[in-house]
Amino acid sequence: MLSHWLVFLSCASLACSFSSYEYEQAPLEPQTPERPGVLRRYARSSFPDGDLQDVIRAAEASDAHVWQVGQSHVDVIFQRADGHLNELSYEAGSVILDGLDDLHNYSGRGNIGFLANSTYHSVYHPLYEIEDFVGELARTRPDLVQLVNLGHTAQGREMFAMQLSRPADELKRTSVVKKTGFVITGAQHAREWIATSTALYLAHALVADEAEDFALSSWLDYFDFYIIPVPNPDGYVYTWENDRLWYKNRQIVGPAERCVGVDMNRNWGHKWKSRSKLPSLVEDMNDTVSTTESEADPCSPWYPGHRPFESPEVNNIANFITTLPALNTYIDLRSYGQMVSTPFSYSCKKTPKDAENQLEAALGAVNAIKQVHGTPFTTGSLCHQLYKASGNVVDYMYAKAGIKFSYSVHLRDTGTYGFSLPAEWIRPVGEETASMIRFLAGFISGRNKKGHKSI
Repeated sequence: MLSHWLVFLSCASLACSFSSYEYEQAPLEPQTPERPGVLRRYARSSFPDGDLQDVIRAAEASDAHVWQVGQSHVDVIFQRADGHLNELSYEAGSVILDGLDDLHNYSGRGNIGFLANSTYHSVYHPLYEIEDFVGELARTRPDLVQLVNLGHTAQGREMFAMQLSRPADELKRTSVVKKTGFVITGAQHAREWIATSTALYLAHALVADEAEDFALSSWLDYFDFYIIPVPNPDGYVYTWENDRLWYKNRQIVGPAERCVGVDMNRNWGHKWKSRSKLPSLVEDMNDTVSTTESEADPCSPWYPGHRPFESPEVNNIANFITTLPALNTYIDLRSYGQMVSTPFSYSCKKTPKDAENQLEAALGAVNAIKQVHGTPFTTGSLCHQLYKASGNVVDYMYAKAGIKFSYSVHLRDTGTYGFSLPAEWIRPVGEETASMIRFLAGFISGRNKKGHKSI
């Protein structure tokens, strides 16, 4: 059972820059209503010269942990409600976050036959409930859903993908158009639960009756969809059983190492680097500032591994991708930040040759998201929207796998709740993401110009 948290978040939103640092990711101590934790946000004006090294040192001295790093802020979580960074006193307010027990209160199988009425999408789910749900989809709609075994994780768990496609003899379209492939992955970073929940909602939408709002099943006439809802099963289980904020996978990285895990999203084989550092925003923008790089620290949440594809989970997914024909769309679901980002992540100066088409589609996707619940998203290259990071999956899918429309999509929110997004937001996030998928499918297939149904 997950422990209760009482979390406060200050609401500063100023510009900041980053420098490299090392950070040990250790399990959080159990929280109780009598001993709640606290989440605080610090902006550039909160620490000298915008140097992130200072806030990390202060956090370590205060028994705190980095929650999230963004371009305008650093979020730090404390074990105690009275925790502060003494040197960094600027805070702009706070907001209370309900207990994490509220995120999971599921009494059994929901009715998966109806997307709108299913209770499944009202809470977050541990891995065994996800496997039950996916298995039930495959049993209920064997004509549309096939499960594909991808291999095993570092701890021996089975990985799977869902292939959602309509047989050629059942296609409803009148014109003969070759179907193409559309890949969606859930949370590579274990703590980003909303990414996995959204991947499951999209899978459900793809088998729902076409008459339902937010159903995507009509697009099976034009695409074969491949969804990997849990790319990091070991890490995901660890967030349920040990540390809610765990980030990496759970592989042993060396016989003498005291820390475990690789950042899967820095372990892909395009522009991979062995150096693990948090980049400076100044450096990102011109790629010319030289900085001293130290050897990668296995205790850092951003540890990229000793070599590309060292993570068995990354290797399994990459091998699966090579078997799929005619791929032209890839979506990496993440949290948080409300961004639809194009390649590249490894450089802020390099521009994809397909950048114009990618950005045009992304702008339409952002508009489609906003049309549902009014949620504003931004768009741009991943490097400019977040920070420079090598070995990213979106760069690999575009540059190596040849998937023209490759995107990283950071879902809700912008930091109020962060990785602990309330469970009642799962369905709204799913609905607006389904709207995004529908737009992208129409744009890429050309059906948006032919009067195809839109949300």
